[in-house]
Amino acid sequence: MSDSAHLALIRRVYESRMAPDVTSEVMAPDLVWDITPGFPNAGVYHGWDDVAKNFFGKTVQNYESFGAVPEEFYADDAGHVFVYGHYHAETKTGHTADVRFIHLWTVRDGKAVSMRQAADSHILQEALKG
Repeated sequence: MSDSAHLALIRRVYESRMAPDVTSEVMAPDLVWDITPGFPNAGVYHGWDDVAKNFFGKTVQNYESFGAVPEEFYADDAGHVFVYGHYHAETKTGHTADVRFIHLWTVRDGKAVSMRQAADSHILQEALKG
């Protein structure tokens, strides 16, 4: 798979807004999903079912809306795709936050095998406090 194919694969995840048909096709069974300490529901998750249930399932409970807005994509020749962007969140209490992130994806054999996130956790935590 070429750099551009890796980039297209990861771009598809964002464009689909994590649509179940896309995630089931794109995510590797042994996916590792690593969320920055301090971020709500931070931790390391294993497999898409764990991510969907224990990260997204718990995270969305606090928000009216929460989404990743990619701004720039970069790929290297080792199967990595770097995505710079921001989360836009509106809490159930009506507070909004735009939080910068960088996601480092690793693609192997046409599947996403890992995603490591770094984000400004403080801004999101403050919005949740209301």
